[in-house]
Amino acid sequence: MSQDSQAATRGRFERWFEIEVVQPMNDFQDRKQEWRRLVSEFVGTFFLVLVAAGAGMMGQAFPDTINRGAAVVAPGLMVLAIILFMGKVSGAHLNPAVTLAFSLRGDFPWSRVPGYILVQLAGAAVASWFLSAVIGVSSSYGSNYPADSYSDWSALTMEAVLTFGLVSVILGTASGAQNIGIIGAVGVGAYIALAGLWGSPISGASMNPARTFGPDLASLDFTGYWIYVAGPIIGAVIAVGMAFVLRGYGGGRAGSGAAQGALRTRIANPDKA
Repeated sequence: MSQDSQAATRGRFERWFEIEVVQPMNDFQDRKQEWRRLVSEFVGTFFLVLVAAGAGMMGQAFPDTINRGAAVVAPGLMVLAIILFMGKVSGAHLNPAVTLAFSLRGDFPWSRVPGYILVQLAGAAVASWFLSAVIGVSSSYGSNYPADSYSDWSALTMEAVLTFGLVSVILGTASGAQNIGIIGAVGVGAYIALAGLWGSPISGASMNPARTFGPDLASLDFTGYWIYVAGPIIGAVIAVGMAFVLRGYGGGRAGSGAAQGALRTRIANPDKA
């Protein structure tokens, strides 16, 4: 191997080490930043599940007050609002499948993934416990289950397809308009509402392992929960592959800014828009 080749290899390794090891350690040591991201994800997921699970639970407590249209549109509107008020802090993932997708895309550091997923699950659980305590009905009425006349595999397929669309919208708006902006907020919120309007009868249109985890934990009933983990993850992985086909590698300025927010954003490919 020539000296030039050795120098190039050493340079690539040093850059990788700086990005994947040194910078993540510095980020986590900077308590002024990471705790804000985690609090943001906790609060955002709390409000998402408050609306998403709350619709079904309120419908049980007060029959004929909340129809299916309102129940599926409300989470979309809530996500729109959350992206606008806290997207710049954490990226407003609110969903483990979205966090994994951003990391697979190269827009989000893998070192932050465990913390994000943990607080998303915690936010969902606290929201569900809160709803049970206030409304006085089982949180199982706010969870997601396959329709009685459909198999688990049908629900799994529906969740995978719906999540594929959701993550595609998120990654697509992140590539230019940015998820921390008004266009991303409107696009993602509108997709969630539309997907729920046509897809919820079969699977509930969860598209989010945390959204279903909260009510299931509060009710201690994880019947069929694997569907709402496997389906969204499969859909998210497919969406990442499609993003590569359409736009090439991620890790650029726009995608990283959307995925991470504006607090010490790490950019893997600074030359990429």
